[in-house]
Amino acid sequence: MTELDTRVEAEGASLGEAKFAAMKELEPRFPGITVECVRFEVASEGGGDDPARVVGEVDEDAWRDVAEADLPEEPAERLRAVVTRVVQTLALDATVDITESDEELLATVEGEDLGLLIGKHGATIDALQHVAMRVALRGGERKQVTVDAAGYRARRAEALHRSADRAVADALRYERPVELEPMRALERKVVHTYLAERTDIETHSEGDEPDRRLVVSPVRSES
Repeated sequence: MTELDTRVEAEGASLGEAKFAAMKELEPRFPGITVECVRFEVASEGGGDDPARVVGEVDEDAWRDVAEADLPEEPAERLRAVVTRVVQTLALDATVDITESDEELLATVEGEDLGLLIGKHGATIDALQHVAMRVALRGGERKQVTVDAAGYRARRAEALHRSADRAVADALRYERPVELEPMRALERKVVHTYLAERTDIETHSEGDEPDRRLVVSPVRSES
């Protein structure tokens, strides 16, 4: 995925409540975060019927120092600890299992009603995966780190493959480029990889985040 969004806007009946709301929104993205890791700007002090509003920005170096202070040394156990913190923060009744191979560290969360962990269009679980990779792996360690919940990754990959197949069919039928819906970098990579071996089409990305799109274009014959 792309870099984490380190800024958040929140509101509450008072400045204290607004800051609390901001911290609750940041916790799934930055497991173990404390208020000392966040710089707050007051957008509005509120008053009357108007809520107080704050903008919080995470100091990533400060957060990483806090997040890693009591983590185990082994990457697999660091991954387990990070994902477990988020599961507990979201008050989910779920288990965290870790599988390790030569190429990948996989954290699988199983439980009831994991939609809060997955987030809208997978935004929360993608953010958690990004954080987990940065915290679990240190030094020269190079592995794929994946965080999955209730089979979400497989279901989403299947949906992306179907969307890619439709785009390919349209591109070849009408002999023109076809844009897919905006996707985060992780999902664009899934589609790029899925279509990589095809010789009749090519793919590239256009636009700026968060509206960056993958484009499927037919390969023109040289005859």
